[in-house]
Amino acid sequence: MRHTSRAAAVVALIVGAGLAGGCSKSQTAAQARGRDEAAKPVQVEAVRQETVHRAVEAVGTLAAVDEVTISSEAEGHVSRLLADLGDRVRAGQVLVELDREKSSYNLEQQKAAHARALAKFGASDSAHLPPIEKTPDVQKAQAELVQAKQSFERAQELHKRQLVPRQTLDDAETMLQSKQASYDAALQNAKNLRADIDASGAAMKLADRQLRDTDIRAPFDGYVQKRLVSLGEYVKVQTPVMSVVRIDPLKVTAEIPEKMAPWIKIGEGVDLNVDAYPDTPLTGKISRISPAVNTSTRAFPFEALVPNGDALLKPGTFARVHIVSGKIDRVLTVPYSAIQYRYGVNRVFVVNGDRLSARELKVGERIEDRIEVLSGVKAGESVALTDVDKLAEGTRVAVTKNVE
Repeated sequence: MRHTSRAAAVVALIVGAGLAGGCSKSQTAAQARGRDEAAKPVQVEAVRQETVHRAVEAVGTLAAVDEVTISSEAEGHVSRLLADLGDRVRAGQVLVELDREKSSYNLEQQKAAHARALAKFGASDSAHLPPIEKTPDVQKAQAELVQAKQSFERAQELHKRQLVPRQTLDDAETMLQSKQASYDAALQNAKNLRADIDASGAAMKLADRQLRDTDIRAPFDGYVQKRLVSLGEYVKVQTPVMSVVRIDPLKVTAEIPEKMAPWIKIGEGVDLNVDAYPDTPLTGKISRISPAVNTSTRAFPFEALVPNGDALLKPGTFARVHIVSGKIDRVLTVPYSAIQYRYGVNRVFVVNGDRLSARELKVGERIEDRIEVLSGVKAGESVALTDVDKLAEGTRVAVTKNVE
C-alpha cells in the first residue's frame, strides 16, 4: 500500500508541473500577442468649449383663440340652414334663417305708428323735426295769446281813462288767462308729441332689429364646429343653434420651467412640431405668460399664437414646442456620436498616446449633433469617433484623422 501511495504522489507532481508549464507558456504567448497587436485606426475630435443659448423644450396643446356657441336672439321656425359641420364661414355670414313673417308685420306696424306721430307733430321725417315752439298748434296758441295780451293792455288803458267799465277790463283779463293756459297746453302737447315720435322711432328700430335677428350670423371668420338645430325646428330666444371656432391663428398652451422663466419674454418666437406634419416648419410668438407659477409643476403657463391660414393645424393637437431663451452659457461639448451608453452610464474614450482611456460623463442638454458635458472630460482632449460601441479601455489605436 505504501508503494502504491508514493507512486500516485509522483504521478500527481509530474502532471502538476506539466500543467503549470503549459499555463506559463499561454500567458507568455498572450503578452506577446498584446505587444504585437495592430493599432485600431480611429478618427478623433477635440472637446470644445462653446457658447450656447439655452432653450426650453415643452409639450403643449393647440387650441382655438375664439370658440363660441351662437344662440338665437329671436323666436321662430328654422326656415333655412345655410352652413353645416366643417363649413368655412366669414364674419357676418348668415348661418340660419328663421321664419320672418311675424317680424315683418310687426315692423310695418311700428313704421305706421311712427309716421302717425310725425304727422301730429307736423314733420315729414324724424331727421327734420321743427322746434317745439314752431309746431302748428303752438304757433296758433301763441298768436291767440299775443292778441289777448294786446286786448288786455288796451282795456286797461281805457279803464284808466274811464272810457270802459270795469267789466270790460275783467273780461279782457279772463281772456288773457285763458289764452295763456291754451298756449301752455299746446306747448305741453307738442312736447308729448315729440316724446311719442322718439318712442315710436325706438319701437320701429327694435322691430327692425327683431326682423334682422331672424338671420343668425357668424360673429367672426372660422369653421362650423357643430350644428345644433334642424330644418323646421322651433327655436326660442337663447336657443343654441351652431358652434363656430376660429382656427387662424391658433394658440399653443404649455409651461416654462421656473428656472428658465426670467429669460423668456412675451413676443419671443417659438418653433413647433406636430406628428401630423413632421417635416413642416411651424412657428409662432409668445403672447401671454402667467404671472404666477403652477405650484404642482413649478412652471409658468404660457400661450403662443401660431398662424394657421391654410388650416393645416387642428385644435386639440399635441405639439412639441422649442423656445430659444435669452440665457447664454459657456459649456463643454462632445459629438453625440462619441457617446457609448451602457447600463445607464454615458462614457467616451479619450486618446492618451496610443491607448484609449474610458471616461464616465455627466451630460446636459443635446445641442444639435453635439451634447453638453457637465463633468468627465476637459477642453481640448481628443475623443474617439470610430466604432464607439466596440471600443474598450486600453485599446491600442492609431489616429487617422482629426475632425475639425
